[in-house]
Amino acid sequence: AFAPKGFASFSKAMPIWIKEKLFQKNLLFNKLRTHDKNYKSDENIFFSDHHLSHAASAFFPSNFKEAAILTLDAVGEWTTTSISLGKENTIKLEEQISFPHSLGLLYSSFTYYLGFKVNSGEYKMMGLAPYGKPIYKDKILEHLIDIKDDGSFRLNMKYFNFQRGLTMINSEFEKLFDNKRRLPEEEQLNQFHMDIASSIQVVTEDIVIKISRYIKRKYNINNLCLAGGVCLNCVANGKLLEAGIFDKIWIQPAAGDAGGALGAALAFWHVHLKKERILSTNNDNMKGSYLGPEYSDEEINKALVKLGANFSIYSQNEMIDIVVSEISKGKSIGWFQGKMEFGPRALGNRSILADPRNPNMKDIINKKIKRRESFRPFAPSVLSKFQKDWFEGNFDNPYMSSLATVKKNKRSFVPAITHTDGTARIQSVDSKNNQRYSSLLDFFFKLTGVPILLNTSFNENEPIVNSPNEAIDCFLRTDMDILVLNNFIIKR
Repeated sequence: AFAPKGFASFSKAMPIWIKEKLFQKNLLFNKLRTHDKNYKSDENIFFSDHHLSHAASAFFPSNFKEAAILTLDAVGEWTTTSISLGKENTIKLEEQISFPHSLGLLYSSFTYYLGFKVNSGEYKMMGLAPYGKPIYKDKILEHLIDIKDDGSFRLNMKYFNFQRGLTMINSEFEKLFDNKRRLPEEEQLNQFHMDIASSIQVVTEDIVIKISRYIKRKYNINNLCLAGGVCLNCVANGKLLEAGIFDKIWIQPAAGDAGGALGAALAFWHVHLKKERILSTNNDNMKGSYLGPEYSDEEINKALVKLGANFSIYSQNEMIDIVVSEISKGKSIGWFQGKMEFGPRALGNRSILADPRNPNMKDIINKKIKRRESFRPFAPSVLSKFQKDWFEGNFDNPYMSSLATVKKNKRSFVPAITHTDGTARIQSVDSKNNQRYSSLLDFFFKLTGVPILLNTSFNENEPIVNSPNEAIDCFLRTDMDILVLNNFIIKR
């Protein structure tokens, strides 16, 4: 479609299509045969549309009998944005926007322009945005994207290169903002970059809210479900909640493509096999998103003995008492418990924990453990029953999927988790989803009067740790003070 300029992309893509993608069903069949030589038919291999997978991952685990479903990402097959309606065990696609017009690709183009890595640096740009002002918003709306009243949009492809070449933007994009793309090895972040980040963040929020208002106006449904990579933008999610367009909103915690695996399975079960949905007596059916592997005391003990580590084991209450005492003294804790979280957020089972009251803690963890940019904020875990005392709004948020504003009279108490604009990406915790983590927060509250802990993912720059060995390795590579594996404690 973009010949001859699209030849660079075409030449890179075709070998993958010819070797793998055209024969994917056969490839899967042969892999299954290596596990079971008697496996005879590829008729048992089913394929789910990308945005149906997203929609299913959002609607079916929610506790809604009926909901509108909005999916927003870079691109899946050809769809970039879709509106569907979920009812009982069915999902019906209503409207969609197709490639190359994509909110996800627009956001990633700015990620690329600011010198961050596409498909991973978007979090950095979102964290940078509050340091700037949206002074380029009008320029973006005038030149880069045309947004209609219903929230639908078209990109001006004059400025983009992802559909023709091997980069996100072209020289016209750079001329528009009168600055070359930042090369991180050569140029430090400055106020221009912060203002650019702020501007595209505000445009993204406006589009999400416009589409949501249109959905409510047209379909008159009280519940909304969200999935797709753009729905990991917790700032936009927070603004959507504040807008009060829907009575209830549920966001898939693994909103990106990883969640598509869950959605594909659920779509097959409910849509294809027509299996009945059983709504949970809890908030949803995600089980706190604790869907990953769990390791026994025996496995942890074996790993520590093999290492020759000097460790102690306690009862749960003793362990929690020690950890709370150490946190209150300014120590950082590698916290490894129970089943690993599914999705990009650490939710109290594979976390690094610290005291939110310590004004130096943000810089300490960014520098000594995470080894990342100093502007990036840390999230608070807060006991649900105290959330409204510390944060504006009253939205239950067990998955860290949206921002809330820290109450002005509380900000001085928790500087380590309060971002420069007074917000925080909260995780509300109760004993129904995570009894041990809830107890830890409760013990900390009784000691300090603060029902909040600083919570960041248990990793340095690698993926979040899964196994005891990975946790030990991360502990040894960084300047974490204490490692807690179930009820085992290792001090540096």
